Amino acid sequence: MNTLASLLNLGGPDLIIILLVVLLLFGAKKLPELARGMGQAVREFSKAKDEFEREVTRPPAPEPPRQLDEPKPDVTDDERERDPHTATRVS
Repeated sequence: MNTLASLLNLGGPDLIIILLVVLLLFGAKKLPELARGMGQAVREFSKAKDEFEREVTRPPAPEPPRQLDEPKPDVTDDERERDPHTATRVS
């Protein structure tokens, strides 16, 4: 309650008047439902704020190491089988 009062810069008498008006508008039976709904809304808002904060401050995920391709030979095995004398590897 103090946090709400300090955020809105409300003093004791102002807050009491507001609470009485809310009590008159909604009735004593509806106040627990309203408080429960407000609590759930504040909880959801806080959860979303924390999740957003974690996303913003989280370091970027490291990239997985890439696998290097094997170098391709200049002469294939098929060429060697066809003519082993002419198919030589060029260095």
